[in-house]
Amino acid sequence: MNAAWLPLTALATSLLVAVTIFALPEEARRLRTTINIGAAVVKIILVTLMVRRVAAGHEDIFSFQVIGGLDFVLRIDALGVMFAGLSSLLWLCTTIYAIGYLEGSANRKRFFGFFSLCVASTIGIALADNLFTFLIFYEMLTLSTYPLVVHRGTEQALNAGRVYLRYTLSAGVVLLLGAVLLNNLTGDQSFSSEEGLGDYLNDHRGLLTLIFILLVSGLAVKAAMVPLHGWLPRAMVAPAPVSALLHAVAVVKAGAFGILRVVYDLYGIELSVELGVITGLAVAASITIIYGSLRAIAQQELKPLLAFSTVSQVSYVILGIGIFGPFGTVGALAHLLHQGLMKVTLFFCAGNYAEELGIHRIDEMDGAGKRMPLTSIAFTIGALGMIGLPPVAGFITKWYLGVGAIQAEMYWVVAVLVASSTLNAMYFLPILHRLWFRPGPSHGKGSWPHEQRLGRLETHGWLLWPMVFTALISLGAGLFAGLPYSPLDWAARVASGEYLP
Repeated sequence: MNAAWLPLTALATSLLVAVTIFALPEEARRLRTTINIGAAVVKIILVTLMVRRVAAGHEDIFSFQVIGGLDFVLRIDALGVMFAGLSSLLWLCTTIYAIGYLEGSANRKRFFGFFSLCVASTIGIALADNLFTFLIFYEMLTLSTYPLVVHRGTEQALNAGRVYLRYTLSAGVVLLLGAVLLNNLTGDQSFSSEEGLGDYLNDHRGLLTLIFILLVSGLAVKAAMVPLHGWLPRAMVAPAPVSALLHAVAVVKAGAFGILRVVYDLYGIELSVELGVITGLAVAASITIIYGSLRAIAQQELKPLLAFSTVSQVSYVILGIGIFGPFGTVGALAHLLHQGLMKVTLFFCAGNYAEELGIHRIDEMDGAGKRMPLTSIAFTIGALGMIGLPPVAGFITKWYLGVGAIQAEMYWVVAVLVASSTLNAMYFLPILHRLWFRPGPSHGKGSWPHEQRLGRLETHGWLLWPMVFTALISLGAGLFAGLPYSPLDWAARVASGEYLP
């Protein structure tokens, strides 16, 4: 039985919350908080229902015709549920964190309204079943995240917003061009179509290759692939919850997820290999991985370092796509979730250091582990996961990517993974040394840049507990990777659909 209401309700939850928040007065703080958290919990319940229905073999579709030849279609499938689950879980965590972070600041109604629109866009991207529907929510994501990037209203924030729009709107035009060319060639192509594009290979090989390049190039901007990554470090002027949203929940994940859809569901892995575009994708991802790590090493401030780390880390998803084989695909899909959990933890930690102690620069972090132990333990878990050390979730990703590369006889990929892990260690381990092994101001001269006492513990509870939760989930995803419904298990479920008849 088709539960068409389920994908529609999941989307409507965030849209209705956004409308409601915009309608509320600025001073209705308690009601706004209740609505935000309540809606986030409802969305997690809805996604849980989706997971159970997909596991039971159901496929729920909501659709209607917009104009002749173009349908608006939402469909629940295993890959879409992965992305929807990540965004829903982290929406709840980021909402709780943002409530504490923005306490007493101006324009909270505007922030949470566009925040909800951003999450609605992400759910729409996850559940879209064709390029037309995907494009609607992809551009909605661009427009709803812009007010969050410029939220502080400073000249630096406005400049960052202009750069962000130049990159993402230009990418949208390129993506639209590819979608129009494909629609002109094949009609309204569903992501769930079993026919694929193979029938057009003999007569339209060149056009199919061009369309692939256009689609992936448009998506690569949000995925922050080199040389299309320039907007991401500049966007770090935004508040910490926005940085977490950009890096872990929405924007860069939307780009990577879109490339997954193009390769696995639109073109199909066999046609992509036949066109010769997969190896190029792996090379581009490898360049991005190494470049992002090298730039991260050179940073003196924490948030820009984490930004360039994201440039590097998200391309593990793309690299996994470029490794032809089930292990590479499992690594790519698992990292879509693992990187989100670890990176949101790191940005929560960066926000806590800034809010509680005024720390923005790496050389200001000496001894912070003793002053803020829970935050520093969470940062340590996230950092070790990014390096790829067990038992954190990042190890699972790199293990599967490495095994997949060996099976595909792409030994140079193994060298990229080793080099990347080494570079990650070079910029994360010195920070951990500063946190835990260097004396802070409390043990010598000087003081923290701007110390506050925001709560009875090391910081305000609204800032502390979401970070602790995501850190524990990052650890648990590695320790219990073999359990049913873990990120790894679900990634294997999706990969089996790609490679098994």
